[in-house]
Amino acid sequence: MTKFIIILMAIVVTLTSAFAPVSTTTHLPSTTTLTTPSFTLPPLSMAEDMTWGGEDDDDKEYPPSKVLGPIMSKMPSGVLGGLSILCLLACVVSVTQSSVLQQEAGAMSTGSWVKWYFILGSFGGPFAWGLHVASWIQRQNGM
Repeated sequence: MTKFIIILMAIVVTLTSAFAPVSTTTHLPSTTTLTTPSFTLPPLSMAEDMTWGGEDDDDKEYPPSKVLGPIMSKMPSGVLGGLSILCLLACVVSVTQSSVLQQEAGAMSTGSWVKWYFILGSFGGPFAWGLHVASWIQRQNGM
């Protein structure tokens, strides 16, 4: 117990010293020489403009394919739709099989109905939603 208290006190002291006030004034030497850096700064890499739509009537009401990233922007709409259906099926199968296992006697008290592959399959629902949106974007962009 004393080791635990010592460790706890050490953590408290460490945390309080991290927030201790520090002097904002520094002592600069009286003779300073200004030197210019001998390296050149790399050009700034700005993010691409991913906006769409606007005040004009001819602007699109859907984003460009590049918002899907480097891999999914090159996939056709049918492939993304098929992956969406597969993910949705995995989610539906996982939920239904998990509910079947819940009906067994004593399953709720022991937790035997919780299976890792059903938990993994339940993530198919959000993936199906995202993939169907990506499929819609690709279809709107003619892919």
